[in-house]
Amino acid sequence: MSDTAHGLTTGAVARHLGVSPTTLRSWDQRYGIGPAAREDGRHRRWTAGDVAVLDEMCRLTASGVPPAEAARAARAGRGRPLPVPAVTHPPQPVPDGGLPTGDVRRGLARAAVRLDGPTLDSLLRDAVAGHGLVTAWEDVMVPTLHAVGRKWESSGDQYVEVEHLLSWHVSTALRQITPAGHGPAPGAPPVLLSCVPAEQHTLPLEALAAGLAERGLPTRMLGAAVPAEALDAAVRRLGPAAVVLWSQARSTANHSLARHVAGRSFGVKGARTHPRVLLAGPGWAGRAVEAGMLRPGSLREALDVLARCYAEPPAGRDLSSARAVPR
Repeated sequence: MSDTAHGLTTGAVARHLGVSPTTLRSWDQRYGIGPAAREDGRHRRWTAGDVAVLDEMCRLTASGVPPAEAARAARAGRGRPLPVPAVTHPPQPVPDGGLPTGDVRRGLARAAVRLDGPTLDSLLRDAVAGHGLVTAWEDVMVPTLHAVGRKWESSGDQYVEVEHLLSWHVSTALRQITPAGHGPAPGAPPVLLSCVPAEQHTLPLEALAAGLAERGLPTRMLGAAVPAEALDAAVRRLGPAAVVLWSQARSTANHSLARHVAGRSFGVKGARTHPRVLLAGPGWAGRAVEAGMLRPGSLREALDVLARCYAEPPAGRDLSSARAVPR
């Protein structure tokens, strides 16, 4: 978001704060938290000082201070030097004119604390459109989820509802990614996505599924805590091009299950093949990657590895071209 000689528009400030323009107008009318000057006497234009007051208002209300009291405290600081908000800095270069990712993260966190679902939807949708899925996931969604999680852990189990709401809206945004109209030939084997048994964290797999959909690649999502027997049955029935096993913590990483999946063979006699197995998530760290498996280091790397499953002929399922974690 850029600053101009005439100040920032209400819409730009609302996106920075993670609130709706209607909320800003309401604060102006109820509490006098508004722009110090108006262009042509009518249009609101917010200066750096105005936005700093709003930042303080948001900080106080997010901490549980009633809005009227927060507004008085924020206004009282107007005459003192206030920190210049990030929105007044030269804009960071971003694709397609989207907001800098730092602004989006702050807006998401504030909207989550307010349990403002519509604003979360809008900010997440704009982040994906402006930055692309991979950047939106790695630089916006994940850091915000981690920040909210840390706040929950450090506040005596408060803000649980905030984390749940944010996770739900991130999941919704990922599932709204529009599948590409192109892809491998009809009937091509899918990528099978599954959490290992006892693993409940599915959002990273949902991000991977969204990225594969963007590339027009077929997927089947099994979701959280998939029993070993069910995973084995799905592999036998689908004959997938690859199987992605997600583990968030070392306590859930099941290496014997991964070896079993990697050793599964299917296809007609004389031309049987094995699925590629991707060990995704931090739970798999700390051990050497075994033959027939890969451990991608990022969402983008996983997408590139899986895309090569369809670029190579079936008989050429050679994993050497993909980067594996060093032994």
